[in-house]
Amino acid sequence: MVAGETSGDLLASHLISALSARLPDTRFFGIGGPRMQSAGFDAWWPCERLAVHGYVDALKRYRELSAMRKALLARLLKAPPDLFIAVDAPDFNLWLERRLRDRGIPTVHFVSPSIWAWRGGRIKGIGRAVTHMLCLFPFEPALYENAGIPASYVGHPLADVFPLVPDRGAARERLHLHENALVVALLPGSRESEVRNLAATYIAAARLLTERHPGVTLLVPLATRETRLLFEQALYDAGAPDLPLRILFGHAVDAMTAADMVLVASGTASLEAALLKRPMVISYRMGKWQYRLMKRMAYLPWVGLPNILCRDTVVPELLQDDATPEALANALDRWLADADARAALVQRFTDLHLELRQNTAQRAADVVLSYLPGAGGRGAA
Repeated sequence: MVAGETSGDLLASHLISALSARLPDTRFFGIGGPRMQSAGFDAWWPCERLAVHGYVDALKRYRELSAMRKALLARLLKAPPDLFIAVDAPDFNLWLERRLRDRGIPTVHFVSPSIWAWRGGRIKGIGRAVTHMLCLFPFEPALYENAGIPASYVGHPLADVFPLVPDRGAARERLHLHENALVVALLPGSRESEVRNLAATYIAAARLLTERHPGVTLLVPLATRETRLLFEQALYDAGAPDLPLRILFGHAVDAMTAADMVLVASGTASLEAALLKRPMVISYRMGKWQYRLMKRMAYLPWVGLPNILCRDTVVPELLQDDATPEALANALDRWLADADARAALVQRFTDLHLELRQNTAQRAADVVLSYLPGAGGRGAA
């Protein structure tokens, strides 16, 4: 198995647990993180080594990552596994999968690359590399089946974990918030590059919110020490050390559950906010060159997962130059002023939650087992 970044580590750990329960003697090894190791995985390299942030970082680390990938391939070909499972990280994994599949090793790819959003031409290379694709979203399998690639919809693991009705009172109690307080959660991203690009804008928007709503509580959950330091520096640079912000180390789910509204960088956190049934405003900023390139290659009118999955603009997206402090604060205020819109959004997100709740780990395990000869599957044939 090869998993990239924290989200892949979590996803893979659930799959390992599901497979181990049904095939206790199975050995799992490759590249993974602490959650996978806790589930019994032998990590030859830590998954953090695969984390890259944008094109520039990927180019800087190309030689390092290429050497690691070649070393892994040589080791796997010397003692071939019964099955290779790639968990996300397509830029690293697809190269590896193609060469393993050419040697008769079946490959299962867990998490479809976003071919529906951009770079759809990748599907040809995916077909040469992947024996079976496991899809988190319901519209994805048809794209692969049309290209002759076996694919299965397994749902999204977050939908299994999150309750259908989040307990906002309990979350506020854990965070020591008054039950009637106006609470806004600000999530400027989990990566350092995202926080660099969004922190100043979020702080300026927070200043506007405090002017408009005296007594508002602003929560800023940050994933790492580095992102916290970046945000604190942005506060200092903005001359806003006294802004009533509560910076949290982690606790993003609690912060969003407790919040009346969420301002969030586009990414997995926006899907979490949807599963928590929160009104939100999605924003994003990146380098001008990178934004122009990605915009030119994009197929959909949305970037946020809630809108993509609902196939509708159910929450506002303010990107790049449109993501001004005033525009963000105004969009949040519109949610605050429209109770009917908030109620309709809760129903829309509840329907989405039910659609994504599929017992993902067990569904994925069913597919994997069909390729393992020891479990009565097809094996490398």
